[in-house]
Amino acid sequence: MGNRLSKIATRTGDDGTTGLGDGRRVSKDDARIAAIGDVDELNSTLGVLLCEPLPTDVRDALTTIQHDLFDLGGELSIPGHSMIEESHLAQLDDWLAEYNRTLPPLAEFILPGGSRAAAVAHVARTVCRRAERSIVALGKIDEAGVNEAPRRYVNRLSDLLFVLARVLNRADGQNDVLWKHQRDAATD
Repeated sequence: MGNRLSKIATRTGDDGTTGLGDGRRVSKDDARIAAIGDVDELNSTLGVLLCEPLPTDVRDALTTIQHDLFDLGGELSIPGHSMIEESHLAQLDDWLAEYNRTLPPLAEFILPGGSRAAAVAHVARTVCRRAERSIVALGKIDEAGVNEAPRRYVNRLSDLLFVLARVLNRADGQNDVLWKHQRDAATD
């Protein structure tokens, strides 16, 4: 792999195209490239979150997720190829159940915020939702080349990121920032 990455500036994209993993070249504004880019942005956002002080178990989970997202991007770059499996989805479900058990039930909507780490987790959640929309849009125009697992993975991951934002607030000694339906304009 190292030899493949020895030359970064290839200039092959100067014409507005980029290569897929199967060797085909497509326009840089192709729906498949948009989905790959949104997954890459999500992975980068998780990299920012990993710069924050985090509980070890959350750090380990996010690091595993970064590797999964790299695989997911690889899967998207090769139409019809599969890298995300049921075991990846099961791991997200396990983390969701584990972390949800530690949280009080929700009585109100939550605003993004609290600790810096929680706020970054909320940003990651919204980027994840965008990646999901891109994958869904790609599936509508290229059903044969998009597997179901990537869509399911990012859907569950966005839920996990919401839960982790709540966990991170508690780890920092903060509460969730609750939306106030009835609020006094003078105090807000």
